[in-house]
Amino acid sequence: MARQELARFLRDRRAGLRPHDAGLTTTGTARRTPGLRREEVAELAHMSVDYYTRLEQARGPRPSGRILDALAEVLRLTPAERSHLFRLAGSEAPPGGGVVRRVRPQVTAMLERLPQAAAVVTDAAYGVVAWNPLAQALLGGDLARGTTNLARRRFLGEGRMYDSSGAEEFGHIAVARLRRAADRYPHDPRLTALLAALHAGSEEFRRIWRTHPVHAPGHRTKTLDHPVAGPLRLNCDVLLVPEDDQEVVLITADPGSPSQRALQGLLRPST
Repeated sequence: MARQELARFLRDRRAGLRPHDAGLTTTGTARRTPGLRREEVAELAHMSVDYYTRLEQARGPRPSGRILDALAEVLRLTPAERSHLFRLAGSEAPPGGGVVRRVRPQVTAMLERLPQAAAVVTDAAYGVVAWNPLAQALLGGDLARGTTNLARRRFLGEGRMYDSSGAEEFGHIAVARLRRAADRYPHDPRLTALLAALHAGSEEFRRIWRTHPVHAPGHRTKTLDHPVAGPLRLNCDVLLVPEDDQEVVLITADPGSPSQRALQGLLRPST
């Protein structure tokens, strides 16, 4: 029964994953089915097509942890789905390898449907991994290069554009989240390097780190002194993407307020 359930799970996940989600380009003849082909999964997971086919037909050997991790990566499994895959194979899933930095297509699409909000997605280490045009106009700096990290901005001043009335509170929020990330992803090299840089470069970060702060995301209002739009009174709300340990940060202004007009004005070309 376990083999059958594992085979069904692999077939369903493969059929539900579009080629471009796995980093593949589709050219030439039209595909008869929307999902990945068996040979594509096998190639991406560095295994033989015959071996993967036998897994999907419930007649393969018990897969090793390396094989299961490779399949979890190729099939874009969430941490919960990865654990489920290991259970189906009769194994206990080891801790996840590192911070999830890819963004689900549906989350990216949601950002584009929020023209009145500046929206960004941050990973567990406060790296900005997706954003919409209004966020680009509001946050600016190094955002367009895809290298922005909000903790680096806060504590090391990298790419910061303006002062915020909520800077002190955000410092505690950032440290609390980074402490959680350090516990969850102890072997992530980029996270390790980030924490080393913050400890080396910011006495404030070291001081807050020692307090073991506990802060949860929620609604907050702050004033930003933007170099182009001037003072902006903005609302900040956070939506969680728990499967990937990510947060969607929505920055808005009260409807009809001067701050809303100034915020939207950032998207209009200057004359």
